Amino acid sequence: MNFELSEEQTQIRDTFARFCNERIIPRAAEIDEAHAFPHELFRAVGDLGFFGMRYPLEVGGLGLDLISLCLALEEISRGSMSLAACVTMQSLMGTKFLEMLGGPDIRERLFMPALHGEKIGGICMTEPNAGSDLGGIATMARKVDGGYVLKGQKMWVTAAPVADFFTVFARVGAERKLTIFLVEKEFKGLKIGRAIPKMGVWALPTSELALDECFVPDSHRLSRAEGDGEAHLRKLLAEIRIVTGALALGGARGALEEAIRYAGERQQFGKPINRYQAIQLKLAEMATDLEAARRLVYYAAWLKDADRPHHKEAAMAKLFASEAAVGICDKAARVLASYGYSMDFSVQRHLRDIRFTLIGGGTSEILKLVVAKELSA
Repeated sequence: MNFELSEEQTQIRDTFARFCNERIIPRAAEIDEAHAFPHELFRAVGDLGFFGMRYPLEVGGLGLDLISLCLALEEISRGSMSLAACVTMQSLMGTKFLEMLGGPDIRERLFMPALHGEKIGGICMTEPNAGSDLGGIATMARKVDGGYVLKGQKMWVTAAPVADFFTVFARVGAERKLTIFLVEKEFKGLKIGRAIPKMGVWALPTSELALDECFVPDSHRLSRAEGDGEAHLRKLLAEIRIVTGALALGGARGALEEAIRYAGERQQFGKPINRYQAIQLKLAEMATDLEAARRLVYYAAWLKDADRPHHKEAAMAKLFASEAAVGICDKAARVLASYGYSMDFSVQRHLRDIRFTLIGGGTSEILKLVVAKELSA
């Protein structure tokens, strides 16, 4: 077994670590408190080639492996989960279906600019009665001359107010086959609804979205055939889970690093609190859980890169990393005691934001069922 990073992977990690330290951390509180999409830093991440890391060279990407993307994301989320969530959605679900299924016009007008952060993509799957249950998706697409007319309601649409285009999952025909469509923001019948207030990840706007007799031309049916939507989604699902695990690593690291720093500076009863066993035990538990989570996430990424079976490991990695990260952030807040409850310290932000990783890519309960099914196969 070789746990060493390649020279290229090390350079990527170091590049994004510097970017985090110099550009993200000094502005993390500002990003959070503004409750607005961080356009400047979003484009700066794009300038580093982040949005094209997982795409082939022939379509304008960098052709890098999943481990490299996870390394970059761990560093970004260490500084700001809000920014990390914004760039993750763009680099995967916001653009992946355009790269996989889009025609030449779509690639040139939308996909290529999105690789540089010049256009923003969103995805519309979740509905008022459809979250983990894809079978509950009720949005319908009716075939008409030259295209389709979409009607339905979507929820939890990330970046909706600033997005230029949306990948929409809808059902077609009497058999209600799940099909993928591309809807551009200027299409008549697309309506951005109310913003959904959240406890964390404040810089990633999240909204309701309505499709009210929205006409979509045939060229914007991304599915190669009606009904292949779920099959295309499943191709991406394991990668989404691994990447969400990497987000959890970064958020947990940010909290742990603040706890270590604070424990070395805070004096009680004549000495730093990191000299007391009660604090030492917490820090040791946090560091051990983080390292275990890191091994699971990067092992799953390695399996994916090696084109080996990895769906069980992806579910395990996301399950363990997100749950461990929530525990780490909670322990970090306890180390800071009253200051862990103060908005003046970043640990409260990590504690609020980290719950985002419990949801994206599937809840812990769904992931446990996935692992159990794999074990029984």
